[in-house]
Amino acid sequence: MDYTSKLTKNTGTSLSSTSEYRRLIGRLLYLTNTRPDICYAVEKLSQFLECATDKHFEAAIRILRYLKNELVLGLFFSSQTDLEPIDFSDSDWGTCSDTRRSVSGHCLFIGTSIVSWKSKKSSTVAVSSCEAEYRALAMATREAQWITYILEDLQVKLQKPIAMYCDSQSTLHIATNPIFHERTKHIEIDCHVVRDKW
Repeated sequence: MDYTSKLTKNTGTSLSSTSEYRRLIGRLLYLTNTRPDICYAVEKLSQFLECATDKHFEAAIRILRYLKNELVLGLFFSSQTDLEPIDFSDSDWGTCSDTRRSVSGHCLFIGTSIVSWKSKKSSTVAVSSCEAEYRALAMATREAQWITYILEDLQVKLQKPIAMYCDSQSTLHIATNPIFHERTKHIEIDCHVVRDKW
């Protein structure tokens, strides 16, 4: 995707029929099961199914060109890896130009192999970048817990807790600080989720 051009509902000229665009996005969504590199771009374009324009269609074609040039990329599961899970989370605060909602994502690796990933637009508007990052960390924490349960069912014993990575110092401070302040009261539930699993 060309990340310098901000796609909105009003970008470009409306398509006379959105059926071809819908079919293309549906096929790209199916590909995200094995191609985490296109998740964000496809998630962004799937927001415009009802109001697709020529610019949205061009962006979808750009993804197809990328896939054609990068046929060998995909998931690789190494047989020689340790079974230590690592989880990364991040959020892009207020990135949606139409709604100002944040896009959060995470990716969980076991050793060097990615096994779980997600990119999702938030259901609420975050009032700060710290809140957006914390909600992404909470989403990653819940996914890490789910992966832990699956590994236990497969009788794989984890030697140490899952390492969680976040690039926001204020979010990490809230996660480790047991005192709630007025500014963080609205994210208290997510705080409890993260703290309970740490």
